[in-house]
Amino acid sequence: MLHKKGLLALFICWGVLATAQESFPTPPATNEQLFYLQRNPNTNTIMCDLRLEENGELDKDNPVHVYWIRYAEKGQKEELSFIQRKFAYGVKTKRLEDGKYKLNFVSYSRYPMFLTRAADGKYHVFATINEKMVILKSIFIKINKGGTFWSPNIEYFEVKGTDPATGTEVVERKKVLK
Repeated sequence: MLHKKGLLALFICWGVLATAQESFPTPPATNEQLFYLQRNPNTNTIMCDLRLEENGELDKDNPVHVYWIRYAEKGQKEELSFIQRKFAYGVKTKRLEDGKYKLNFVSYSRYPMFLTRAADGKYHVFATINEKMVILKSIFIKINKGGTFWSPNIEYFEVKGTDPATGTEVVERKKVLK
């Protein structure tokens, strides 16, 4: 009987964990939106948008604009603080050949992403999900208790994207490599 109750508790907990991310708000889509990042301490969302010049062309020096949507407050947009931009959620960009850019978060360089103009003529961020390059849509970071401000205890990060060939959604959970 105890064994069955333990399995039931595990099943219930798994259901709560599996649906916790689903209760997060989905940011409204814009023409500039590349992808967004959410994490479990609250519903505040990091947005990564395409940065365009006044003439509508890509800003070649700084092609990605990273900012907050503060859902846990009033839903307002807010720029990252200096510490957030330099040590956590800022995005490094490196221009490659043919107008492509390699991107990574300043806090984690082991998951490269690539900004490029796709077959549809629009810019997208591509990343590896399930060993295939897909259009990145979102990242969710599961943070456990016990870490520090400078070194959070990250259990996993989950990446979601769209396979450009089939249009199907793909999802993968990854462990943070130290």
